[in-house]
Amino acid sequence: MLIKYKTLWLSILVIALGLLAIYLISGIRPDIIFKSIVISAFGSIYGFSETLTKSIPLMLCGLGLSLAFRSSVWNIGAEGQLLMGAIGATWVVLYIMPNAPRPILIPVMFLVGAIFGGVWALVPAILKVKFNLNEIIVSLMMNYIAIELVNYLVYGPWKSPYEWGFPYSTKFPLSAQLPRISNTRIHYPTLIIAVILAIVFYVILNRSKFGYEIRVVGDNIEAARYAGLDISRVILLVLILSGGLAGLAGVGEVAGIHHRLRVASGISPGYGYTAVIVAWLGRLNPVLIIIVSFLFGGLLVGGDAIQVSLGLPGATINFINGLILIFVLVQRFSRGKISLARKRRSEI
Repeated sequence: MLIKYKTLWLSILVIALGLLAIYLISGIRPDIIFKSIVISAFGSIYGFSETLTKSIPLMLCGLGLSLAFRSSVWNIGAEGQLLMGAIGATWVVLYIMPNAPRPILIPVMFLVGAIFGGVWALVPAILKVKFNLNEIIVSLMMNYIAIELVNYLVYGPWKSPYEWGFPYSTKFPLSAQLPRISNTRIHYPTLIIAVILAIVFYVILNRSKFGYEIRVVGDNIEAARYAGLDISRVILLVLILSGGLAGLAGVGEVAGIHHRLRVASGISPGYGYTAVIVAWLGRLNPVLIIIVSFLFGGLLVGGDAIQVSLGLPGATINFINGLILIFVLVQRFSRGKISLARKRRSEI
């Protein structure tokens, strides 16, 4: 059991070390910080609902990233792809079909948001396939382009004349606002979509030809090439799917939470980056990512709480998240190198 869940235990240890480091800097005891995070995230109905709310974009982005990472395609652009999904949804609601009835408008919003996210991910995919450009750098840089594009729109052509000068688009009509669970911010259509897609992609990865191709390309690209697999096709498809899932998360945020487009940092406080940790901590398993997303949603809620209750800076949770990512990646790739060394020794 301990070996099987070594990554999870390692992450818990990292959190403990992070809390200890914060104690040495701030003088606040780790148990107080931990208690505040847990109680604020899981100790009340409101905290639990906020945790679930924040887990939705993490779930969708983490699921998309897991598809890319399983094929050894390093998409770091989920943040920008999420924002492009938000732009797509806003464009549909305010400029394409503002008077459409809800049963038509909401599905179209999700469809266009997924297309916007997928097309945004297609750029690093094409550059990798055609010119062998590093997808990490390209997808990361495109995050900043998406951020500035959102900010340009809400400060410029899409800025609403009815929002007292604030950088908001016009508020979405009721027909474009996703329904929520009563007295919460949980936009359950997006949550249902995320859970269903996690199950669907689990089956695809483990029971389909395409899933087999993803695993083979990810495990050994030379073996995949020798087997005659179309590697370019796999790279293009996984990045389009990865971006499309992040785009769905963006639709959920603007249609389910904010009901308008706003500055990029107001839509996403870094969900796309946190989802990288979620994907790895979930062992690139779509079902496990559901659980890890919920836990990290709680960590984000707790991070907001300790700013108020303990006066700690907002970067505290980012610090802990960064430590978790470093340790998980080191553990992951160290294990891969050890396995490769053992395989080579067995061949001698």
